[in-house]
Amino acid sequence: MVEGQSRSSPSATAPLLDRGAGAATTDAVVLPARPAGDPDLWRRRIRHDIRHELGTIIMLASAMSVADDVGPASRKRVDALLGETRWLDHLLRRLDEDDDRPEEGPPSPERVRVDELVGEIVAGLRLASIRRVGYDSGPAWAHIDPLALWRAVRNILDNACRVAVERVDVSVACEDGWTVVQVDDDGPGFGGGAAGLASLGLGIVHDLVSGYGGGLEVRRCELGGARVRILLPSAVCP
Repeated sequence: MVEGQSRSSPSATAPLLDRGAGAATTDAVVLPARPAGDPDLWRRRIRHDIRHELGTIIMLASAMSVADDVGPASRKRVDALLGETRWLDHLLRRLDEDDDRPEEGPPSPERVRVDELVGEIVAGLRLASIRRVGYDSGPAWAHIDPLALWRAVRNILDNACRVAVERVDVSVACEDGWTVVQVDDDGPGFGGGAAGLASLGLGIVHDLVSGYGGGLEVRRCELGGARVRILLPSAVCP
């Protein structure tokens, strides 16, 4: 049975448009039949619909960000929302690309200004989270896929903000040839809290950064919770 078609529905080879009684149908468009339960077709359709929805949200947010009746504080929130939706759009496009080249390994690296990318993520979390999110950084670069870095940092920061009592500290610095993204929180550490979610997030982070010569360190910090450090070979290190 064709997807979305009941037993009483017209067959899959019927014309898509009803031109009315007596109308010519020689130029009607007809969809070819698809195998029932085709998983690839189902995923493509879902991605198609998601991309359309994201496009609509991006257009609405873009319009709001330049509207005369939006105040400075609201404009900052809209800009953060716009940034998030654009990253999601990049993620969805990457998913499509990975389906076309599943055996080629991670995407090619670019020279990324790490402190600016992390700063963008922190700015959005400050507006969305009830925790205090501190940020300290200096100029730092690394060769990595920007989307991979965004995913890695978001996973760590989402974990930290979820388990923190009230404080998360983020920093980006160069140390001995490494560009280091460090996240501290005042939560229970990895001995408590949502350990399953944390473990899943750290597994994702490890896989993302190791493909670019990076590493991951986890220990306890002075705030009492976890300290997670992403280490990437520096592209430029003062």
